Amino acid sequence: MSPNTTKFVSGRLKEARDARGIPTLITLASLLNVNTSSVSRWEDGQSVPSGEKLLDLAEKLNLRPSYFLRPMFNHGDGPVFFRSLASARKRDIGRQRARLRWLQEISIVIQHYIDLPELDTPDLLHGESYQTLRDEDIERIAEELRIYWKLGSDPVANVVDLIERHGFFVGADEMGTTALDGLCNWSSFNSRPYIMLAKDKMSFFRRQMDAAHEMSHAILHKGVSDEALKQDFDLIEAQAFRLASAFLMPAKAFALAVRVPTLSRLMVLKDHWHVSIKAMIRRCKDLALVSPEEERQLYKYYSAKGWSKEEPLDRTVPVASPRMLGQALGLIVSSGIRTKEELLANEFTVKAHDVESLLCLDDGWFSKKTGQLFNFEWTEGRKRGEQFEPGEVVSFAQMIPRRKAD
Repeated sequence: MSPNTTKFVSGRLKEARDARGIPTLITLASLLNVNTSSVSRWEDGQSVPSGEKLLDLAEKLNLRPSYFLRPMFNHGDGPVFFRSLASARKRDIGRQRARLRWLQEISIVIQHYIDLPELDTPDLLHGESYQTLRDEDIERIAEELRIYWKLGSDPVANVVDLIERHGFFVGADEMGTTALDGLCNWSSFNSRPYIMLAKDKMSFFRRQMDAAHEMSHAILHKGVSDEALKQDFDLIEAQAFRLASAFLMPAKAFALAVRVPTLSRLMVLKDHWHVSIKAMIRRCKDLALVSPEEERQLYKYYSAKGWSKEEPLDRTVPVASPRMLGQALGLIVSSGIRTKEELLANEFTVKAHDVESLLCLDDGWFSKKTGQLFNFEWTEGRKRGEQFEPGEVVSFAQMIPRRKAD
């Protein structure tokens, strides 16, 4: 039986097209064997596809038909921050923006059943605008954040694990390009910062900086508008990098450890500070530990050694992957709240492979019999082992119980 398409959500079509990397309406129309004008009217909300065409659309885009019937969540109008090179294509950025929305929706399903760690970040701007920040202000913010999180001046062993413990929601994805490193977005739906990291650049040390960089956007630029991001993009990116560097390499401790900034010395320190040699050269410049000429020489020797593509130790340390959301999903399954089949049939409208990829679960996780375990609290009102009757897909905004104010 063909589904009723009167509740077709036009915005879902654009989101799905972006997430699947389909650049134009012409391309999609060709896949569906329909006129481009028909697809254009569906995406503009001027008409809806027939039930038969909706099934075909879902099949071609590898989604469940209910994906196109579920209302979109309102995550607010905050921008998505990209750590990207100038060469990043608009299509690649659009794809990752859409897949970040998928990560957010997956997390909302999980939060329906599991109480995840509360967001634990202080207000470090103290009412000031990011536009007024000087380098010394950013160094102070890094120090205050370290004090708040009780890190002292020690190296951060695993940034991904650290920010997950403090309430950041983190995923990862194959971005299909080396021009993108990560994304960050504050969702007003649940007042959470979301971070998505690239799987394409698989180095633990690079991921440390990527995660810290996106964390820095969440700390410094929560209230920035899309227009301000476009206008002050270079400033905003420079601030995020400076805070990430200062957070990972606190000024006094790092300067004391470096002593004489040579490549051999930085190579030794790489294993201690858990950051790349290139990032340490930049930090030496920021702290005036090297002159501009000495910085140029370090980069010259760095490039001559072929380290621009791969540094020493890059292959010896496993890459840190996000774990919290994947382990929470495993708890839902292993505790009998929902089976994997029920989650795919009633909760998630994207396919198993997309959930596995975004949550860094093993390929084929949904085909395995057991889930993963993690120590979370149960959402108020939900009992361990409580069974739910399957039903038609409805908006999660209707299903999630309201919380009492603190």
